Amino acid sequence: MSPDPSCKVDATIDQYGLETADPRHESLNDGLLARWTGANGHSDVGYRTLTEWFNKRLLKRVYDEHGREALDAQIDADYEALTSDDGLIREETIERLETVGIDGAQLLDDMVSWGTMRTHLNECLDGSKERSDARTDWEQNSISAAREVVVEKTDEALSSLATKGELDGTRSSTVEVQIHLRCDKCPTRVPLEVALERGYVCDQHSDATSSSNTHS
Repeated sequence: MSPDPSCKVDATIDQYGLETADPRHESLNDGLLARWTGANGHSDVGYRTLTEWFNKRLLKRVYDEHGREALDAQIDADYEALTSDDGLIREETIERLETVGIDGAQLLDDMVSWGTMRTHLNECLDGSKERSDARTDWEQNSISAAREVVVEKTDEALSSLATKGELDGTRSSTVEVQIHLRCDKCPTRVPLEVALERGYVCDQHSDATSSSNTHS
């Protein structure tokens, strides 16, 4: 599939000349799809993990071009600092990169968000991925267990309140637990089941990176 110049992922690949280093793939896009779906011997990964992998490839490419140490540990540390929620840490990292001739602010702006990666995989590359129920069993079991604990503890408390005469009707009522997720940046609040079904809590603030890194 030909690169889409309007897509930030394709534009970044083209701008920085990013290529696959894996002989199993003809292009970096082929590698992205394979890693996402678990093809060609890869273990399938989610959007966020793949986005981080892509951005670190970008970081390594720039470091190589400027003769900066590009060991995995250094890449991991710098990436964490560049995408930190702490503005001071970000600025210090950007300034440190500038001393070796790297435009850290531009590099950060050229990194992509997981929402952009999601669109790229599903729409630009026409990719598809079957949901693995087995892979999510432990998460679902943990949520169910948490609900059961809340129900049990609430039932005990209600029974005590009824015994003290502080609450009537507990014997003919049932405790229901609904988990909601709230966006920390706006009033959006949705049931957990809704968030799981659509893949995000808040569409406007779905990017996990800092508010200053709107890599759309």
